[in-house]
Amino acid sequence: MVQQAIELRKVSKKRRQGKTIGPLDLKLPQGYITALVGQNGSGKSTLLHMLLQLTFPEEGDILWYGQPYADGLPLALRQRIAYVPETPQPEEKYWSAVEAAEFRRHWYPAWDQGYFGELLAKFEVPLDARLGRMSKGERRKFEIAAALAARPQLLLLDEPSSGLDPFAWKAMIETLRKYMDESGATVVISTHIVEEVRRLADYIVLLHQGQLLGMAEKDSLFGSWSEIWVQAENEEELGELAAELPGVLDFSMETTGVASFITPQTQHNEKRIHDMGVKVIKSRILELDEILSLWTQGHGPILIDQERGD
Repeated sequence: MVQQAIELRKVSKKRRQGKTIGPLDLKLPQGYITALVGQNGSGKSTLLHMLLQLTFPEEGDILWYGQPYADGLPLALRQRIAYVPETPQPEEKYWSAVEAAEFRRHWYPAWDQGYFGELLAKFEVPLDARLGRMSKGERRKFEIAAALAARPQLLLLDEPSSGLDPFAWKAMIETLRKYMDESGATVVISTHIVEEVRRLADYIVLLHQGQLLGMAEKDSLFGSWSEIWVQAENEEELGELAAELPGVLDFSMETTGVASFITPQTQHNEKRIHDMGVKVIKSRILELDEILSLWTQGHGPILIDQERGD
């Protein structure tokens, strides 16, 4: 059975304007990258804050590596957790990268100064510039380098690519993946960048308007939905086809003699279409962002059984 780094049991958190997140029942597996995805305001950052005990739920329990810590995370556990917030903390803005690292390393016994220097060079972070004077991208690269230099076993990233140019973004992706492979750490990443999810995530957790829609293996999503164009002479023929293909969506006549629709179980349904004597003109696999959009509309994938932890 997969070991869990984090477990939420019926966790609810009230927010401003009467909005509530939850209740959330969720298990985040140890040694994998889990992406929290959803629209702005869906609750991603609040969930990360609860994992750090920067805020606390009104109801429910959170377990870290199987243990609840209602009275506060112990220092030994905090020293195994690193966090990159969406907005950097202002307290360090007058320090250089070197000075800020000197302060941080006292809090992390596993701090790797050599690795920190290697990452600063790779990310091209200026050593002497004050953090508050750096560009948004430079500051972001420092934050990521400092988080990894702490050699965490649990890494929480809130919109890590914010402010990064394409070259820095690619370097960040490569660095995170390499760190995962070498350390076996657990990473929880909040992001709205679909390509980031595609390249990094092992699991996807979808939040929508404060509610948990579910958790799925990323690889299981690819190929789960397709758009198919078929030859259809009229609406009546299209209706007959729709009746034979349960679960398909968005049937429409596009041009004379051509209809399209979105279908799950692509190979199975394509075979049924052929068996009915209907000609398939073309098909395409839906992109990840399209699949996530369908998920928010209630057309979700086969979800991981959170009760069994599979």
